[in-house]
Amino acid sequence: MKKLLLTSAVFAGLTTAAFAETVEYTVDSSHAQVVFDYNHLGFSTTTGMFSGFTGTIDFDAEDPAASSVSIEIPAASLITGWDARDAHFLTDDFFGAEAAPLITFVSTGIEVTGENTGLITGDLTVNGVTKSVVLDTVMTQMADHPMQNVPWVGFDATTTLIRSDFDMGNFAPYVSDEVEVAISIEAMAAQ
Repeated sequence: MKKLLLTSAVFAGLTTAAFAETVEYTVDSSHAQVVFDYNHLGFSTTTGMFSGFTGTIDFDAEDPAASSVSIEIPAASLITGWDARDAHFLTDDFFGAEAAPLITFVSTGIEVTGENTGLITGDLTVNGVTKSVVLDTVMTQMADHPMQNVPWVGFDATTTLIRSDFDMGNFAPYVSDEVEVAISIEAMAAQ
């Protein structure tokens, strides 16, 4: 009986180790940006950016589809290069930052499409409205950081959003309803 209990305990330990493949990474806020652009009246392409946000990536290198992502972006971190435009974008006409100060993304599924590529589906909440979006993602690098000497990972992703899906469709179609989004994130293994 003692031998059976010992064998069961060893097997349980091995089973736990087999499922402990996910590594938690913390977003490096100093190297995390979301850049977006849209057409303004057919005359120009206007660009904006969110930076300095936080999040967690639970990454399973053996089974990337089992990974997950959770990001929080303060809406007030918006930068467009024009203070009056930033202030207008944060009003109820667009981001509604007073009532909904955080933009969040929580993954709901990952489809691996190549050695370093995948489609990350998740719930994006902007202006208090949640919609499912798909991020076309590339893992740019996974290695020890040369200065920090800890595991580090980087990702780039793109998607196209429709402003009116998030109750932000003011001035459409003159100001394009479609917004192109590019994301670049570095993350470090949680200490």
